[in-house]
Amino acid sequence: MALKTIILCGGQGTRLRQETEYKPKPMVNIGGKPILWHIMKIYAHYGFLDFVLALGYKGNAIRDYFLNYDLYAGNFTIKLGVRKKIEVHSPHSDQGWRITMVETGENNLTGSRIKQCEEYIDDDIMMVTYGDGVSNINIRKLLEFHKSHGRMGTITGVSPTSRWGELKTEGDRIISFTEKPKSSGSTANISGGFMIFNREVFKLLSRDESCVFEHAPLSKLAQSGELMLYHHDGFWAAMDTYRDYLYLNTLASETPAPWFCFDD
Repeated sequence: MALKTIILCGGQGTRLRQETEYKPKPMVNIGGKPILWHIMKIYAHYGFLDFVLALGYKGNAIRDYFLNYDLYAGNFTIKLGVRKKIEVHSPHSDQGWRITMVETGENNLTGSRIKQCEEYIDDDIMMVTYGDGVSNINIRKLLEFHKSHGRMGTITGVSPTSRWGELKTEGDRIISFTEKPKSSGSTANISGGFMIFNREVFKLLSRDESCVFEHAPLSKLAQSGELMLYHHDGFWAAMDTYRDYLYLNTLASETPAPWFCFDD
């Protein structure tokens, strides 16, 4: 049974309003492709092709993109008429991706979105990430680490000077989780997304739109000793502001982009 990856695609991206006024943040282009595509390519590189997209704000843009993906990605001939026929001529490199679209509500927060994906998760383990962060993380090593420690959850830790919340740790064990404190400039570990959880984590979540995954659920896991840190020393970046958007587009001009410089 294929291991599935939930990608949170429903946020409004208010700090990137120049680009998200008419489309969701995961559909903002980096190097001519949506950042969501870049994230999926990272997982696909390691053979993980089964995705569950938790949709929300302007989710139809994501639906339309993948419904027409074969046409956007290559050459085709269309025969018009009552029975329209389309012939695709050039197969793309993303053959075999399996994508489940889940409508999780425009205003729902992260915990609610993940909970609503529960019925589409068949395995005892699932991967979860955000729809705005890229990295050259080795997904297979991350999975091996998660299986090795036997705890309920693994979060990838990265260490940029940042405005995001810190992960307090003892060794590889996360003891507390704080999201987006007022202070900045810390070089401590922060969550870089690219998380793995056992399906028991669904018991800590609610479909209520106010359920925030990064608050009570992760704090409970940390307090009970069930949340572990996988430290990633390589490239990582998130697209939170317009400055981030410009930075990632500059990096995308490199061949390959730094998030595609995999350490296999």
